[in-house]
Amino acid sequence: MEGEVFIRIIFFVAIFALFASLEVLAPHRNRTQPRRARWFTNFSITVLNTISLRIFALILPFLAIGAALDATQKGWGLFNVLSWPLWVELLLSIVFLDFAVWLQHVVMHKVPVFWRIHRVHHADRDMDVTTAIRFHPLEILLSMFLKIGLVYLLGPSALAVVIFEILLNGFAIFNHANLKLSFGFDRVLRLVLVTPDMHRVHHSNCRREHDSNYGFFLSIWDRIFGTYLSQPEAGHKDMTIGLEWQNDQPSKLGWSLTLPFIQDKVERN
Repeated sequence: MEGEVFIRIIFFVAIFALFASLEVLAPHRNRTQPRRARWFTNFSITVLNTISLRIFALILPFLAIGAALDATQKGWGLFNVLSWPLWVELLLSIVFLDFAVWLQHVVMHKVPVFWRIHRVHHADRDMDVTTAIRFHPLEILLSMFLKIGLVYLLGPSALAVVIFEILLNGFAIFNHANLKLSFGFDRVLRLVLVTPDMHRVHHSNCRREHDSNYGFFLSIWDRIFGTYLSQPEAGHKDMTIGLEWQNDQPSKLGWSLTLPFIQDKVERN
């Protein structure tokens, strides 16, 4: 799809700048670590993720957008067989893909080998817009591999995949933002969408709390499957963000990248 990378970059930069500014104007929590070190690490991980995906694209013939175009050309996948109206396909594609992301997130928590990778995201001791881009390269590659398979099964159009990627990335930035919303607005919004307060519960260092609220975009899956938790026990101001490493290590790039491979060592510290 011509220009899709440029379109996604424009949306990412605009949404990131918007919520980075808003969380400065209306922060919900005080920071526990200096922003400079955390942001350097989180952005560096994102650069490595981008490079990893480019290399991954050399091994496989397509990434998600290319897979959608290929599936459409070959007539593969559910939507290419049904030939439903475009608006129905777009809506159902977004819903199905969002559920797949929710389910993948649950699996990343429940399967020990995947949790070792995913906890790089959870180790961040402060939660802000850069936490939304703090995922280990192994998790990004695994997610892309699963997404390509799902695209071939569903057969969504390339437009549907692009729209979903923009929504997913945009809402991930929104619900990771250190942003204070009014209680009433948050309560109404989270009936359908994942809000910063709702997702902050998921980043608690309390196991019961970070095993809840897995959604990134739609909040309905956690309500349907009983993983929804309204508020953290200690409250949003006093809850502890992160995991067992309440020191400066999670803000260091080398430590964050090697975390999946040094489990025994870090658990003893």
